[in-house]
Parts: sequence; structure tokens; C-alpha cells
Amino acid sequence: MKLPTALVQCPPLRIARAGWRSLGDQFGLGLSWVGGLARLVGFWGEYRRFRQLNAGTPFALCGRDILPCLSDRTKTTPVEPTYFLQDTWFARKIAEQRPASHVDVGSSVKSMALVAQFVPVTLVDIRPVEIELERFSFLKGTVLALPFADGALASLSSLCVIEHIGLGRYGDAFDARGSEKAAAELGRVLAPGGNLYVSVPVDAECRIYFNAHRAFTRDYLLSQFPGLALIEEKYIHGRALFPAYEPARGFGTGLYHLRRP
Repeated sequence: MKLPTALVQCPPLRIARAGWRSLGDQFGLGLSWVGGLARLVGFWGEYRRFRQLNAGTPFALCGRDILPCLSDRTKTTPVEPTYFLQDTWFARKIAEQRPASHVDVGSSVKSMALVAQFVPVTLVDIRPVEIELERFSFLKGTVLALPFADGALASLSSLCVIEHIGLGRYGDAFDARGSEKAAAELGRVLAPGGNLYVSVPVDAECRIYFNAHRAFTRDYLLSQFPGLALIEEKYIHGRALFPAYEPARGFGTGLYHLRRP
């Protein structure tokens, strides 16, 4: 008898490789320090040359102030494409709609602070934002129990959030239906005529990349927002934005503008 995909055990070697790769990416294991050491040697030569050039200028150049930056000489300007394309899409949508105010649940603080420069934004999150900025406010809460009445919000977003709920990545309790509950809560507080902006990972099938995030098919994601009309959808694959969901492209990010009639 063939077991369902969700019950098939991953080979131990594959799990070990994933663990080692994660340790290297997040904690710097491996031999990359060898290349860094070579760059540091070059840095000292550059420091000595620049010290001679700096003689007679008003700027003090002291050994105590040395701060080597060894990894910034890239051939192109570094850009994280998913958040870059997602945030530009979202900013355009808010600029088009021009709501009187906007509420976001758990998205990038930096992105919402920028939007707050032309539309007042309230950010809801389980973790406090310890910074003050005009037109930007924080409200503690969870996407599983938002501190708003039914149908209270005319403009609402939750970008790259609901796919994480219930996986424990951020210290939250395990909940195999966490994403579905989060989607239902977003729908609950959306007002008639209100706009909701959601983004999630998409794939050819619904999958869990434990404990990073889930990935959804288009149909399954939209099924979690019954009664809402789809206004626009875009898909990020690699460094490009596409107008339609194409399962053959594999893993990507779906951007959805939904509206309650």
C-alpha cells in the first residue's frame, strides 16, 4: 500500500544535509573564513596606503576606529528579489487606493513604515516594535485573534505571514491548521468594500518546508477567503513578476489583492 505523501519519511541522510546546510547558512560553519582572512590581509595594505593619502586632511584616522567591511565589493547591487518586488507591488496598490488609514498584520516593519509616510499605518504583531515614527503605530496582537470587531477594517494587509502560523518558527504553538485559522481571522475583520492584500509562498502542490513556511496552490489559497473577490494576482519567480499562476514554474510567491463585496 502506498503511503500518503505527508506520511512518507524523509531519508535520514537528506535530513542531516538540510541540518548542516542550515547551520552553515545561519551560523557560519565551513571554511568561508579562509577567504575572509585573505581579504583581511588585503585590507591592512589598503589601510596603510590610505593613511598616507589622508595626511593633512581634517579627518582623524586612528587604529581604534578601524571597522573592516570585507564583503561589500559585489559586482551588482545586492537585492533580495522577493521582498523587493512584493513591497513595490504593495506600495503601488496602496497608492492607487489611498485609504484613510491602513492596518497591517505581521509584515515587514520597514515596509509599513515607508507606506506610513503617505497613509497612516497601524502594525499588529506579537512582538513589540520599539521605535517611534509619526503616522506609524503599533498594536500588540495575533493574527489568530485580531483586536478588531467583525468587519471593522477597510484596508488590511498580511504579507508573507500566514504561511508561518503554527510551525513554531517564531516561538508560536504548533497548529497544523494555523494558516487556515489566520486566513479566516483576516476575512472576519475585513469591512464590506474593504481591500485585503495577502502574499504567500506558492508551489505546484501544498507543501510544508518545515519549519520555515508552508507553500500553497492558488486554488487552495483562494478557497481560504470565501466571499472575497479577487481583484489582482501576481507571482514572483526568481527576479521577475508574472501575471498568472503557472504550477510548472514551481516554488514562488503569490501576491493577492482581495475585496469584500
